[in-house]
Amino acid sequence: MWAGPLGEGRGRTPEMHERGKSDGPVVPAKPPNNAGLPAAEAVEGRGPAKGNTASKTRPGPRDGVSVSSALDRVRRVAERDKDARFTALLHRVDVDRLRAAYGALRPEAAPGVDGVTWEAYGRDLEARLQDLHQRLHRGAYRAKPTRRAYIAKADGRQRPLGIAALEDKIVQRAVVEVLNAIYEADFLGFSYGFRPGRSPHQALDALAAGIQRKKVSWVLDADIRDLFTSLDRGWLERFLEHRIGDKRVLRLIQKWLGAGVVEEGTWTACEEGTAQGASVSPLLANVYLHYVFDLWAQ
Repeated sequence: MWAGPLGEGRGRTPEMHERGKSDGPVVPAKPPNNAGLPAAEAVEGRGPAKGNTASKTRPGPRDGVSVSSALDRVRRVAERDKDARFTALLHRVDVDRLRAAYGALRPEAAPGVDGVTWEAYGRDLEARLQDLHQRLHRGAYRAKPTRRAYIAKADGRQRPLGIAALEDKIVQRAVVEVLNAIYEADFLGFSYGFRPGRSPHQALDALAAGIQRKKVSWVLDADIRDLFTSLDRGWLERFLEHRIGDKRVLRLIQKWLGAGVVEEGTWTACEEGTAQGASVSPLLANVYLHYVFDLWAQ
């Protein structure tokens, strides 16, 4: 299990092993990622996490009508064909999806390097979203650097956070919703962190149910240090290309990764990792670990 302070990192139910009747070699008691339960751990005490494959934008304080139904076709193709590459995704990021992404943001969140707050952006919201949509689709959108901030960790160290500019938050959240329609069909049942309709409590429930129902001999508790800031971008891009064939979406992700950070007025390039705190980072981390850990563990 990738463990840490609750809410930190990406949770998985642990690798649990049991002894065979002959008390021979230890063999995996690996619950299947059952096709009938596409995104729930088979040993989870409650049923599949409701809405786990719906990939809806998290309702915000002023969220509009759900735009997730437009992704149904993408979701169906992703579930049916695990080798499909999606070459036309950016058009799914329309004004309605951008509006819903804006509504899902926290109004009180700190502003990025541009100083624009949620409230200020909303004063002329429709005109701003129309302009953002046009820039996005003609290739004129430019990602801004993230603003570096720090929060204290339990062990006394400082955790670096990257605070994105408001328009970057909007576009990232909208793109993540589109990509979730694909990756929620791929991610395995024992992966719980940063996924729609899933929670640490469900991961703990799956762990408890597995221990109670299986003859467990040992539990592996592991942590990945500084994942967000140290993941290999070259491999991340290769993993993304397994499913994403839309070069415009891949370039967007490259723009966010390459925008750098501003700290105390000084811009610095970042050659690895993805900004912790950015809306797109949890999904990118999940994609990365899906290929480097989850498939191997399965």
